[in-house]
Amino acid sequence: MAVDKEKLPVHIGFIMDGNGRWALKRGLPRKMGHREGAKAFRKIARYCKDIGIKYITFYAFSTENWKRPKEEIDEIMRLFGEYLDEAEDFRKDRTRLLFLGDKSAFDEKLRNRMTELEEASAEFDQMTLMLAMNYGGRDEIVRAAERAAEMVLNKEIKLSDIDEKLLGSLMYTGGIPDADLIIRPSGEKRISNFLTWQSAYSELYFTDVLWPDFTSKELDKALEDYASRSRRFGGV
Repeated sequence: MAVDKEKLPVHIGFIMDGNGRWALKRGLPRKMGHREGAKAFRKIARYCKDIGIKYITFYAFSTENWKRPKEEIDEIMRLFGEYLDEAEDFRKDRTRLLFLGDKSAFDEKLRNRMTELEEASAEFDQMTLMLAMNYGGRDEIVRAAERAAEMVLNKEIKLSDIDEKLLGSLMYTGGIPDADLIIRPSGEKRISNFLTWQSAYSELYFTDVLWPDFTSKELDKALEDYASRSRRFGGV
């Protein structure tokens, strides 16, 4: 990696797109693309840790993805369960795990495992890895607004206390820096309801490479591009 570590983003968001198309291009069932995409996820997560990225978020399954064929959803959930079973590696890596999204839609085993991993890794500080599962950015904002309204009704806060800082703290990512860089492979040029609140000033990077083919070299290209940009946050 040629990028100066001082110019690396603190928080990268990845939209893992293109698994199905990767498989179809090869005459394979879509679920095979998700299997290869899961391998790419592991490799990229490891590489991010190795180069010193502090926070990474992967968009794994959106609130809209339930509309997909049952066979494809079942494969995604199976792969997710496999990852949760293997996630004990976070102990030696001191990686904190967080799962962004509404857990209630998952079966009890998956819900319990997600909660266990979050609690067991809560104090780890080498890196924070977040998986967005059953996640939607607008849904997250609505939930934060509902929580703020409850706090007003319960007289925990006054209406005038509701500001960006408070709402930000009520997001799934409360206490975590907003995304500096969002990367989307597959040729699509939109963020698709991912980190809607947290991406207000994110740099966006798009590539035609499909997610299963997204390697550390591809990430280096994105990081080099990011390092070349001037981030003014509305200033001059």
